[in-house]
Amino acid sequence: MSLPVSLRGLVPAVLLALGLWALAPAAAADCQGQDLIAALPAAESAALRARAGAEPFAEGNLWTATRGAAQITLVGTYHLDDPRHAETLARLAPLVGAASALLVEAGPEEEKALMARVAADPSTMFITEGPTLLERLPAATWNRLSRALSERGIPGFMAAKFQPWYATVILAIPPCAMANMAEPKGLDGMLIDTATAAGVPIKALEPYDTVFKLFGDMTEAQQIAMVDSSLATEDQAEDFAATLVAAYFRGESRLVWEMMRKMAHDAPGADPAEVDAEFAVMEKALMEDRNRAWIPVIDAASAEGPLVVAFGALHLSGRAGVLNLLAEDGWVLAPLR
Repeated sequence: MSLPVSLRGLVPAVLLALGLWALAPAAAADCQGQDLIAALPAAESAALRARAGAEPFAEGNLWTATRGAAQITLVGTYHLDDPRHAETLARLAPLVGAASALLVEAGPEEEKALMARVAADPSTMFITEGPTLLERLPAATWNRLSRALSERGIPGFMAAKFQPWYATVILAIPPCAMANMAEPKGLDGMLIDTATAAGVPIKALEPYDTVFKLFGDMTEAQQIAMVDSSLATEDQAEDFAATLVAAYFRGESRLVWEMMRKMAHDAPGADPAEVDAEFAVMEKALMEDRNRAWIPVIDAASAEGPLVVAFGALHLSGRAGVLNLLAEDGWVLAPLR
């Protein structure tokens, strides 16, 4: 089974937007791609914004939630480094210092558990027996993959050992973002450092192996189809990165999701109804199911005192976004002032 035709080529954008490339080698963002949203004709831009605006909580990265005496600061994050994070951190640092806990998708303990899992079972991410990617992929596909990963500083002999899904995760990062190797923090990491320095406990919203499980039900054929579809838009990787970061710092991350939907609608031979059905499946698996699982974790932690909760900005909006789910759970939401 391969990926739906209408979604081919969008895999890198989805992974980049959701931060599911977090297991990739460390990278520093330094890209000069084109903002695809800003480049749209006026009528198409207006239609895109109208669609995004129809979703609950479509704009804004920083929110507060109150329920009785309980208080939460909610932070939609961007996972790569950017100097503009410093201004955001200055606003949030006092709130983190006064919090009973900082909740993040994965904290230091989860990172340690993940690394221990990989060390104990390298087959989680790497091919440890049987044919390598060099042998599993058609020659033309392997040559393109090897070249693409080489441009990201990963030699072919190493790339050949990657599980197909892991190769796709790395392809989601454009070469320009891997040119200067560093230890990335992103806003998530900066908040974790702030909490650590203040002695504030750091708790995870989900188990460390959530990313593994997201791909665990996929067949090898589906994973290889993801590799192929990612390579199909290799020349747009820098534009996807630029589009995401521009939308994020405008507080318009929902536009990224709707832009991907528009691109799928515009693909040759695409059926709009099928595209929307496929996007619903993808949104449920990658965002909605995780969001729903986070709400009881947030509720329980809020009983201990004020919280700061930080996660990828795409999880904020939508009918099954974290903000709307909290509203349905009795919390009163407002932009952080």
